Order: sequence, then C-alpha cells, then structure tokens
Amino acid sequence: MRIISGHLGGRQFKTPNGHKTHPMSEKARGGLFNVLGDIEGLSVLDAFAGSGALGFEAISRGAKSVVAVEKDGAAHGIIDANVKDLKLGDRIKVSRANTGGWSIHNMEKQFDIVLLDPPYDHLQLDLIQTLVNRHVKPNGLAVLSFPGSEPIPNLELMELAAEKPYGDIRLIFYKKH
Repeated sequence: MRIISGHLGGRQFKTPNGHKTHPMSEKARGGLFNVLGDIEGLSVLDAFAGSGALGFEAISRGAKSVVAVEKDGAAHGIIDANVKDLKLGDRIKVSRANTGGWSIHNMEKQFDIVLLDPPYDHLQLDLIQTLVNRHVKPNGLAVLSFPGSEPIPNLELMELAAEKPYGDIRLIFYKKH
C-alpha cells in the first residue's frame, strides 16, 4: 500500500498478511481525508489501527500526533516496522492492546479526531460509543467506517456531520457537541 498525499505521499508501507485486518481502500482513505480537510497540528486516535494506513495518512497530511491501537500481534509488528521505516517514531505511538482495555487505561486522553475502522464481523457499538464519549474532545470529530448494508448508528453526544459511501462500506462523520 501507499500513502496517498501530503509530505509522505507516494511512500510505500507493508500491510499484514491474512484476513484479520481489512485495510481501507485508497479511494475511501482519500475520501475520508478530503472530507476532514486541513488537519494540520491535530491529534488523532486510530482506535482499530490494522495496517496503520489511516495514521500514516494523517501524519503525512499534517497531524501533530497519532496513537495507533491494534490488538493483533502480527499487525502491531507490521505497524511498528513501518513507523521505523517511515521515521515517524516521534509522531506515532503504537500500542498493542485491545481497544477497550487501552481506553480504560487511558481514560484521560482526548483527541481532535478519533478514527474508528472496527472489524466488521464484530462491530461492538457499545465500545464505539464509549470511545467517542471518552476520547473525542469537545467539538472534535469521529469517523466511523461501517458496512454499507447496516443502518447508521446514532451515537450519543455526537451529531451526524456527513456520510459518504465507498463501495460496500460507508464513512460516517460525527462532530461532538
């Protein structure tokens, strides 16, 4: 895979083998960041990091920092290696943890943008609600990658800002009240 745009645009990075992660397509990633617009200096939580693609793209487009949380050992190792290869160790912190457990141990951490691309076979809407309540700053944004066939979740404290379909997925943008 490659980083689409920004100062790292065109750089390649490795992705985990197998089907435990589902890297977001380049088209959907591009669409996500086009909707977000200028993210210069913002903090980002990539709550289900998978390949790390969203975090790499965020840093490339000017985000100040990214926390990438991934529970799968192989995927975590690939993200870590990519962070080293791309020389992003000062801007991306990779945590090998279950997202819910990470959240409990980091309750005070809040972010300008929370990216949520959960496993589609286990969507955990209660966990997604907890993550946005706890980790999205006031007036911050959450972006949920969700199966296109599922109804859009109504998240407490969040206002639906935009919704964009990309093939069989849809990106749902929420703004915190």
